[in-house]
Amino acid sequence: QVQLVESGGGSVQAGGSLRLSCAASGIIFSSYAMGWYRQAPGNQRELVARISSNGITNYSDSVKGRFTISRDNAKNTVYLQMNSLKPEDTAVYYCNARRTTKVDGSYGYWGQGTQVTVSS
Repeated sequence: QVQLVESGGGSVQAGGSLRLSCAASGIIFSSYAMGWYRQAPGNQRELVARISSNGITNYSDSVKGRFTISRDNAKNTVYLQMNSLKPEDTAVYYCNARRTTKVDGSYGYWGQGTQVTVSS
C-alpha cells in the first residue's frame, strides 16, 4: 500500500533550522508532484511548498526565501529545508503526493504529519 512517512520535526528556537524528510513507498515516486502542507491549531491546512515531477518548485509567500523543497527520486524522498524559522511556522507539517492523469484525473496521498514547534 502507499505510505508517506515524515520525519525531522521537533522543537527549535526562532531563527533556527530544521530539515523535514518524507519517504514514499508504494508509488512510482518520480511520477508524482510532491508537496508540504501545514496546519496550525484552529487553522486550515495550507500549502507550504510544492515540487513537480520535473522539479519545478513553488512556495507560499510566507516561506519564500526561507524554505527550500527538493526531491531525490533515487531515494523516493522529498525534503523541506526550513531556515530562519519563526514562531508562526509552528504547525503540523504534512507530506502530500499528487498525480494527475487524463484517465484517472487528480488523486493523491497524505502522510501522518510531523510536529514543528518554534519558540520565541
